[in-house]
Amino acid sequence: MITYSRQNSEQQEPEITAPSTEDHIAPAPRVSVQAFCETVETAAAVQSAGEDRRLGKAHLKIQMGGMAAAVEAYRSAPTPNVIILETEGRNDILAGLDQLASVCDAGTRVIVIGRINDVMLYRELVRRGVSDYVIAPVNAIDVVRSVCNLFSSPEAKAVGRIIAIVGAKGGVGASTVAHNVAWAIARDLALDSVVADLDLAFGTAGLDYNQDPPQGIADAVFSPDRIDTAFLDRLLSKCTDHLSLLAAPATLDRVYDFGAEAFDSIFDTLRTTMPCIVLDVPHQWSGWTKRALIAADDILIVAAPDLANLRNTKNIFDLLKASRPNDRAPLYCLNQVGIPKRPE
Repeated sequence: MITYSRQNSEQQEPEITAPSTEDHIAPAPRVSVQAFCETVETAAAVQSAGEDRRLGKAHLKIQMGGMAAAVEAYRSAPTPNVIILETEGRNDILAGLDQLASVCDAGTRVIVIGRINDVMLYRELVRRGVSDYVIAPVNAIDVVRSVCNLFSSPEAKAVGRIIAIVGAKGGVGASTVAHNVAWAIARDLALDSVVADLDLAFGTAGLDYNQDPPQGIADAVFSPDRIDTAFLDRLLSKCTDHLSLLAAPATLDRVYDFGAEAFDSIFDTLRTTMPCIVLDVPHQWSGWTKRALIAADDILIVAAPDLANLRNTKNIFDLLKASRPNDRAPLYCLNQVGIPKRPE
């Protein structure tokens, strides 16, 4: 079942070895994060977290030395948005925090990684202004969750889930699958959903949904400074009570060459207003298609039963799995199976 989460996720135990299919963590905004570690294992976990898609906008810097190094560093430098501190003994934590408080700027959030599992210590840390306390040893997803949850609140709106569907080869029916997935989510789950047709030159979503809007996703891509909730609402075509379409122009009057980050603000804005966003990703390999796939919460690769499709599926699967180590692996399906007189 496709679900969506709220940004104020429940605090979970740190012993997490693999991401759950329901473990939906909202991406962090553009913030600065500095970590002061005492062990190479924690430093490696933080470094891996910095490569996670949900911290893609964060600027992460890692130093060794723990609490003492942090206090010394900020005597003559401003503090970042988030400080991650690794420490050991109970007294070391409290004494170090008292020293850090004297050099820490207002508004800086502090995450402490320690080895003492004690409720009384946790309450004392909260009383002193610590934003989160994580029990070591930690892995990358623990750090990602802790940082991202700092920028959520109980009153936050639902964070939409992005499902990217791409064909391993042209003509395998990936667009048809994408349009039907979105239709089923809207009809069967009664979730407000939007289909974003990213094949600007040859997209078929408008035809499949019998829509011919005067505006669509191209207007947003070519006017990035205008993108906000109200602007995107004007571009959406209502297909059903729960399904909207962000249509492609499907014209060749211009060339659709985009930078890798061209669609980022569109997706970020859609996340704030729609519980589910289905991306109909065209079969092409460019910076922006790769980025759209990596940034999605769920990925479905559609392939036909022939050798070229299976080769391409493996290549896409391996790259995305390696690029998203803290996410569920991409899903894949064989389409057009059992067609008469077609070799498989």
